[in-house]
Amino acid sequence: MAGKGDSLRTILFALGANFAIFVAKAVAAWMTGSSAMLAEAVHSLADCGNQGLLLMGMKRARRPASPKHPLGHGKEIYFWSFLVALMLFSVGGMFSLWEGWHKLHVSTPLTHPWIAIGVLVFGIVAESVSMRACMVEVNKARGDMGLWRWFRTSRQAELVVIFGEDLAALVGLLFALLAVVLTMLSGDSIYDGYGTLMIGLLLVLVANGIAKQIKAMLIGQSVEPAQHEAMLEFIRARPEVSQVFNLITVQLGNDVMLAVQAGMADPQASVADTITRINATEAALKVAFPEIRWIFFEPDDSP
Repeated sequence: MAGKGDSLRTILFALGANFAIFVAKAVAAWMTGSSAMLAEAVHSLADCGNQGLLLMGMKRARRPASPKHPLGHGKEIYFWSFLVALMLFSVGGMFSLWEGWHKLHVSTPLTHPWIAIGVLVFGIVAESVSMRACMVEVNKARGDMGLWRWFRTSRQAELVVIFGEDLAALVGLLFALLAVVLTMLSGDSIYDGYGTLMIGLLLVLVANGIAKQIKAMLIGQSVEPAQHEAMLEFIRARPEVSQVFNLITVQLGNDVMLAVQAGMADPQASVADTITRINATEAALKVAFPEIRWIFFEPDDSP
């Protein structure tokens, strides 16, 4: 799993790239009159705001536990990530769909198309660099897992969001470039409108995918399946434990809460000895899995 610092670096990298791309796109949209370019400029501006929300969410999620929030504020990153999905859907996707529909009904000639092409090529290069930085962290987190499976099972909200944003931005730039080139070659601005609609549809689909993943985290999910199995096998292998009846894990941002019901290896041991063995198991768990912050261990003789 990528660490907090890795995710922070990825977000800052994406923020810098998106702001530079936004400025270039906005100038190009003003000079060329391209609706696809305007949609891409709004998309990049929304991405900048989204990364600001993620940074705020990461900061607030690090606040310590309190009597009012005994399990800490780790899940707050899920709330801000869900807002990002809504922003991507509304500000990015719905605006682009509206702009594309408008372009199909009100034809506006494209001027200085080479400026738009140059800016889009610059945007593709910059976004590719940002995507590469994101993929470095995604590959650390997913290991041997397929990319789609990682996206569906990951509990790292900020990395899921940045990956979705970068992917949408890169594909959207390719759509915009294709639309501008076709408009320039044909002289018909309808291609610019279709390109804008494709960008809007792409953003809506990506936002929907991100929202579904973050919604599951908000409701409350266990740790990733492979990690859950590793914790289960670790407890089973402990000499203090004879068998595990039940193991519940809950992902709380970067922290994990674990509750286990297990039979002890020596059921006739005294209360003091049993407590000592439970403490030993808990200490070993926290060493093996540093993300575990809370452990509730219930010794029992049956499920």
